[in-house]
Amino acid sequence: MTRALFIVDVQNDFTERGALGVEGGDAVAERITRFLHAHAGDYAMIVASRDWHHGDDDNGGHFSDHPDFIDTWPVHCVGGTFGADYDEVFDTSAVTHHLKKGQGKPAYSLFEGVDGEGRTATDLLEHAGIRDIDVVGLATDYCVRASALDALKAGRGVRVFRDLVAGVHADRSAAALDEIRAAGGVVADSGV
Repeated sequence: MTRALFIVDVQNDFTERGALGVEGGDAVAERITRFLHAHAGDYAMIVASRDWHHGDDDNGGHFSDHPDFIDTWPVHCVGGTFGADYDEVFDTSAVTHHLKKGQGKPAYSLFEGVDGEGRTATDLLEHAGIRDIDVVGLATDYCVRASALDALKAGRGVRVFRDLVAGVHADRSAAALDEIRAAGGVVADSGV
């Protein structure tokens, strides 16, 4: 097992009931759980990220009272709240590492997160000698895109499972998958 699974931001605020609900978010959470039940043993490491923002400031301009939904957003995923929790249908029992990203500043890529000991995804991958990564989660056109592209820039092999992601904007999500392919990534179906 020399492959890692990155599960990006499968949180309440990014599913249908949340502040930035993505259509199909709950279904993605459920499919990721089914995938994990069948395939967790295929991975040397399973890393899940969460947006984890401050509730008492604008997080470096990330939050706005007049969001453009491209670079600025309404309040979401405030650390310690229901919105920042993993979606209730996402079974995290197979997750080996949990990363929090944001924490006072805009952050999209899982590579910007840290675990409870301050380790980054790069630290974890290097320590385990893992080169190849499968990427799933929310949202295709933002945090999934950023995570996959950062992995590719770092020389990693990347595969995104298109049936285990959902995006904010359909056209931007399709463009994000095209961009990942153009950068050398693979877009495939998970088979669940």
